[in-house]
Amino acid sequence: MSVFRKGGKRKLVSEINVVPYIDVMLVLLIVFMVTAPLLMQGVKVDLPDAPSSPMEDTDDEPLIISVRADGTYYLNLGEDEQVAKPLAEIRETVAKVLRQKPKTPVLVWGDTDARYGLIVGAMTQLQQAGAPSVGLVTEPPQQSQP
Repeated sequence: MSVFRKGGKRKLVSEINVVPYIDVMLVLLIVFMVTAPLLMQGVKVDLPDAPSSPMEDTDDEPLIISVRADGTYYLNLGEDEQVAKPLAEIRETVAKVLRQKPKTPVLVWGDTDARYGLIVGAMTQLQQAGAPSVGLVTEPPQQSQP
């Protein structure tokens, strides 16, 4: 008889210890909850109010081109989202993305005070880049408080 064994033979338990998995899941949940608001970045524009229906949800992240009131254009792709780009460069970049992922939705955020010609010019360039359709982003109208 062995000196190191006290008591009877221990039976092996083949159940998974779930507590560490729950801890990991909760930590990941908190990380995603904190980082989710930070993922949606872009240029601040005042979107026009218009009654519209929401877009259908797709798995592809949309390409968003922002048009500010001063006539500058921004593309939400890469690290330099806050840097104004010429429209020709945006067209080339969008064309490259659409060649790789042709079903990527393309949206235009036009500032309320932006000239109509700037937004139409952006939409024309995006269609020349190969976008089958270009969506305009609006905000739902604000209900006035009595």
